[in-house]
Parts: sequence; C-alpha cells; structure tokens
Amino acid sequence: MAFRLKRPLWWLAGAAIVFAIGVALRPQPVPADFATVGHGSLMVTIDEEGETRVRDRFVVSAPVSGRVLRIGLEPGDPVRRGETVIASVQPALPPLLDRRARDEAEARVSAAQAAIDRARATRDRAQIERDLAWADVKRQRELDQGGLVSQERLESVQTGARALDEALRAAESGVRAAEYELQAARAALTDTAGRRDTGPPVAVRAPVTGVVLRRLRESEAIVPAGEPLVELGDPQNLEVVADLLSTDAVRVPAGGRVLIEGWGGDRTLHGLVRRVEPSGFTKVSALGVEEQRVNVLVDFEDPAAAWQALGDGYRVEIRVILWERDDVLKVATNSLFRVGDQWAVYVVEDGRARRRSVRVGQRNGLEAEILSGLEAGEQIILHPGDLVQDGAAVAARS
Repeated sequence: MAFRLKRPLWWLAGAAIVFAIGVALRPQPVPADFATVGHGSLMVTIDEEGETRVRDRFVVSAPVSGRVLRIGLEPGDPVRRGETVIASVQPALPPLLDRRARDEAEARVSAAQAAIDRARATRDRAQIERDLAWADVKRQRELDQGGLVSQERLESVQTGARALDEALRAAESGVRAAEYELQAARAALTDTAGRRDTGPPVAVRAPVTGVVLRRLRESEAIVPAGEPLVELGDPQNLEVVADLLSTDAVRVPAGGRVLIEGWGGDRTLHGLVRRVEPSGFTKVSALGVEEQRVNVLVDFEDPAAAWQALGDGYRVEIRVILWERDDVLKVATNSLFRVGDQWAVYVVEDGRARRRSVRVGQRNGLEAEILSGLEAGEQIILHPGDLVQDGAAVAARS
C-alpha cells in the first residue's frame, strides 16, 4: 500500500522550504572594520632621511710639492692645534736634465754671463759720465765765486750731475740683477743624479684641535702642492643635514622643532631647525625621477651625552614638526573618502552605514583632524570598500 502524506504535513514542509530559500536569499550585512571617533593628540610632520656631519671641517693639504712620508694617524686619533704633526713632506728633487735641456741651460748661463758684461760696461760708462759732470760742477762753482758765470748755468750743471748719480745707481742695480740671473741659470744646470738631500722635511701641523675624520692619503707618495692629506674636525660639534623636497622645505620654519629617530639609540632625540638653505639642487630619486631638493640643517637640542655615540656621516631619520595639538577630534585617514569636493565618512547607525560629510583640518599620513560633522564616541567604518553603500547593513568584521 502506497504511503501518502496528510495535507497539513505537506503544507508545513512547503513552508519550511520557502523559509529556507528566503533566508538564503536575504542580503547579508557587509563585514567592515569599525573605529570610534575620539579626542587625542595630533602631529603633522615632514619625514625624511638625513645624516650627521661635523659642522666645521678642515682639510689639511701638502704645503709644497714633494714626497709625503707615510701618515701614521688613524681616523679617530685626537690632534691638538699647532702641536700634532699631521704629515711630513720631503721637498721634491729638481728634475734630471736630458741632452736638450742641458744645452738650453748652458746657453742661458752664457747669456747671463754676457748680460753681466754688458751691465758692467753700462755701469763704467755711467761712472765716467758722473765723474765728468761733478768735475764740471766744481769748475762752475769756482767761476761763480768770481762772478764769471750766471746762477742759472750753475744750477743746470748741478742738476745734470745729480741725474748722472741716479743713472749710476741704476747701472749698479743692473749689474746685481745680471749676477742673480747668472746664479739662477747655474742652479738650473746643477746635476741632481745621485743626490737625495733636499733639506729637512716640512712638518705639517694640525690647524685645529679635534680628531682625524678621514685619512685621504696613507702611504708614502709624490704629491703636488695642495694635495689633500687628512680631514680634521670636532665630533662634538655635530649637526644633521637632510635634503627635503623644495615643496616641503618652503613649509619648514626656522627654529622649528625636530624629532630625530632611527639612529640606533633607544630614545628619540630632539633638535631645532637652524637653517633652510636658500639654494636647491637636482637629485635623481630611486625611481629615476628628477627632484628639486633643499638642504635643511638641524642642531641637536639634547645634551651631547645623549648622542655621543653618533659620528660624522651617520644615518638618521628626522620628523620636522609643522603643527601639533594635544586635544583634537580626530579619525584615521583611511576612513575618509572624497565626494565631489568634500570629505565624507561612513557612520554606523543602527547597524547600517550612513554617509556623512565632514570638514577636515590638519592631517598627516595616519590621522586627520575633524572640525565638524562628527561627534566623539560615534563609530565609523575604516577603509570602506565598494560593497559599503549609504544605507547598507554592516557588521563588525570578526
């Protein structure tokens, strides 16, 4: 005998199936991350990498051309002004003469000797003319005593004699100059083969008190005058330099507060902006984009004991404070989105997302100040996706 359901049971089963289908097709609340609007401190900063450097650097160079002896100072060694010998430079030997150079030097010696002979002849002629002139002056004076010569004639003869005195002195100077030229020509002819003594080495002493920052040359070598040898400075006189985008640098005030982080210590250091340099420069970023950068110089505000582990050229991270306040109504920036030319957020009301326009004040990369549109204690949705719409049911993401 076939089994048949009674009519009430059949209707009950059908209603259960319809209810299950309705539940399955009912829109589910969109899972989202909630956050509560509240008061707190907010700080707007410009973050950039920087490095430390000694403010006053001194590069010690070779004062003369020659052979610099091996420099024994190591980076970090202390030096005292006027006492510590940085390096010793042995003056260079004159170059050896080849056949052509020797012939030219010998010719210059002969020319110098001939110049001496010519200068001496000029001097002797000037001597004779001077003696004759003064003899004439003596005769004119004797005639003047007898009233046989005019006063004008006597003065003219005396003036000529004095002029010949000056000519004689010039001729004697010409003789000395020619003799000096002969000495120089003979010195250039000196053979330096086998001669190693050029006198004592020149001692280069420290111009300042500090430490050796870098040793630019260590081994013995022949160097020209002006060759950099050692770089000196005082590591207790440090500053921080960071290159900021020019669009950020114009917002940095002189004397502004700076937080120095990421330097390896266990605390945040504090500094003050000493100067924003007036001239920028072009720098290529890691992505190959040319950027206009400006150097910002920062002085440490903490005592030296707090940052004494830092040295020249150490990497740091700075945060230049542009604006800060302790008690502001704020939200996370990832809850904000644009609607036309206004900012908006989704507020959770009775389990549904309600779009609300807000007025935003100061903001940084994480938080933003809310000037109007929200109240403390309200719940908002963080980084709302495309599924979150005005009036959509939402639920906190588990």
